[in-house]
Amino acid sequence: MGQRPIPAISMRDFENRKEEIGRKLVDAAEKIGFFTLVDHVLSVEEIEKQFAVSQKYFAQPMEKKREIPYDNNTSLGYEKNYTVLARLWVSLRTTSRKPWMYQRTNCTNQLRMLYYPEVENSAGGWRHGNHTDIGCLTLVFQRDGEDGLDVMPGRKTHTSAIHGDDFFLIPAKMGPIVVNIGDMLMAWSDDRFKANWHRVRAKSVGFSPARYSLGYFNMGREDFVFQGPLKKYPAITCGEYFHNHIKKQFEFFFACLCMSIEWKN
Repeated sequence: MGQRPIPAISMRDFENRKEEIGRKLVDAAEKIGFFTLVDHVLSVEEIEKQFAVSQKYFAQPMEKKREIPYDNNTSLGYEKNYTVLARLWVSLRTTSRKPWMYQRTNCTNQLRMLYYPEVENSAGGWRHGNHTDIGCLTLVFQRDGEDGLDVMPGRKTHTSAIHGDDFFLIPAKMGPIVVNIGDMLMAWSDDRFKANWHRVRAKSVGFSPARYSLGYFNMGREDFVFQGPLKKYPAITCGEYFHNHIKKQFEFFFACLCMSIEWKN
């Protein structure tokens, strides 16, 4: 696994560069499904304030964090040990409809605060296993030195399974916003825009520091019906698409957990 640059798209002078920016966004969405936004309106100070909220939350005692219980139906609330596979890496996740982004009525958008504890000599173990995002677009905020986000391009359809292990690292930097396409938009675009597989891993050798990240998941209103211009897939509401994928994800992770238990025994 190495490093490969993903497009960095400047939002500077947006009103006068809309067409140019639009072309760059479409090109990145078609070719790799990941890109970064720079020169945007959010300052580093504003982003740091949100990370401070996340750190304060995760530093609380466990009983305090569990006052916001996780709900399988909405994927909201505090969740511990999100990814439990053969290496048993721990992820702590909370999902919140506030405080950063405005939550529209009947909308499934989510802001997630994620925390992965520090680890020594991990042998490159999973912190968050291989997955694609359910929604349309995901905006990810990272902090300097807290690497781990790996991407594997090359997915053909929004239902394609993972096809290898050719991942590359997106270095973590404070300020730039990492954006990736989700399955919903890939289906909506008749597979034109790519929702590629990604994961979060610890370093193969030595110490991996704690990693905090913020993810804003854009999914659309529950009752909105979408279908691609070529009608490659049946029309479906955003809510149905979301809940169908949540069900599939839990079935997948349960199967992986069973395989892990069998492997250890």
